Amino acid sequence: MTTADELMTVTASRLLADHRVVFAGIGLPLVASALAKRRQAPNLTIVLEGGIVGLRPRPGRLPDSTNEMCAAVDADMITGICDVFLAAQRGFFDYGFLGCAQIDAHGNINTSVIGDADAPTVRLPGTGGANDISSLCNQTFVITTHEPRRFVERVDFVTSPGYLDGGRARERSGLVRGGPSRVITDLAVMDFEPESRRMRVRALQPGVEISDVLAATGFEPLVADDLARLAAPDPEELAMLRRLNGELAPTAA
Repeated sequence: MTTADELMTVTASRLLADHRVVFAGIGLPLVASALAKRRQAPNLTIVLEGGIVGLRPRPGRLPDSTNEMCAAVDADMITGICDVFLAAQRGFFDYGFLGCAQIDAHGNINTSVIGDADAPTVRLPGTGGANDISSLCNQTFVITTHEPRRFVERVDFVTSPGYLDGGRARERSGLVRGGPSRVITDLAVMDFEPESRRMRVRALQPGVEISDVLAATGFEPLVADDLARLAAPDPEELAMLRRLNGELAPTAA
């Protein structure tokens, strides 16, 4: 049985190409990056916010935070957080990879508060480095469970900018590159229509119909004319993923 997290992680990992650099958040973004590096992208450089560059993930020993020194074993470089964000500012990172609590029709992300910012019903962890990742990386992937409370017409608080109000609003704000490229969920993969910058359903997960996606989205997304069907995770991908997560006996790193 494939879990929702496994489905999302495998789907996301397939989007990462070899000889690229990914600035990965902790959790599913890091697991997907690690899976890609062990499978189709051995020369993928994984960067963590804490200053670890060229992470070589060890099965069953993925870090729980960006500052864990266990992540530095066999890494290419250990630097500082300022150096990492300077590299992002200079355009050296092909991918940023984030999770979210809310995402809206134009790809803006909320990880700050649910409800009124002055009197929130839920207070979330905040930005960390997510704003920098979404602002500075050449493209951003977002991975999250697909449910109406997460997919909203407008986020309660813009922690990390997507395409703001749509169209050319991102560029007009001074963010001259980047923006969300793909949103990966347990139901589908979405992109953003190039002119309106509104979220668009590009491909469906196995066994999912477009009606399922629409019912789980708190706004009306666009739907691609050439809507695709994603392949299910294969046994090799699942075995690699479960070993990385420590669910199978780890092999030598």
